[in-house]
Amino acid sequence: MGYPFPYAPPGQVIGLLGGSFDPAHEGHAHITREAIKRFGLDRVWWMVSPGNPLKAHGPAPMASRLTRAREVMQHPRAEVTDIEAHLGTRYTAQTLAALRARYPGVRFVWLMGADNLAQFHLWQDWRQIMETVPLGVLARPGQRISARMSHAATLYAPYRISGRQSQLLGQAPAPAWCFVNVPMVDVSSSAIRAAGKWSAQSGRGDTRP
Repeated sequence: MGYPFPYAPPGQVIGLLGGSFDPAHEGHAHITREAIKRFGLDRVWWMVSPGNPLKAHGPAPMASRLTRAREVMQHPRAEVTDIEAHLGTRYTAQTLAALRARYPGVRFVWLMGADNLAQFHLWQDWRQIMETVPLGVLARPGQRISARMSHAATLYAPYRISGRQSQLLGQAPAPAWCFVNVPMVDVSSSAIRAAGKWSAQSGRGDTRP
């Protein structure tokens, strides 16, 4: 299939980590490595989005964010993509529908931090997402309780896979989700921007720790 669409043969289990990555940081890389180990994934694709519909202000230029992401995420089973820009999709539910049509036979798992699960019910067509692909949720600092008590977690409680059985997630039929506690890197894109280490306009800055 080739660039800009990554290759994935039927039968593979691909974890999808979407976001603005403005900028990407070690926390993103850490949860990616943990997801590969915990959820029975063959690969993880980072999907650097053109923009986040829930954010009022646009991110740094796509080229800058992609460059930074590829510097941060160097793993043989992880790939940084701008696939949503080429698909022309804006919302996660649309992206998943397009990916499933383009990659028949590939199993996708949507990855998110626990903070995203806490607000998941605000996403466009969030129930369609839950009914389409399994969700792998990785704990982030200070978000464990709010995530587990969230509307989505409560409504789909019967479909939760225990953390001890997390390796089953990749082959589980949707709806299915699994919440795992992992040692987290306490860093965020907003904190990096606030510290002046990343320019939202140019995508440049001192991004050293």
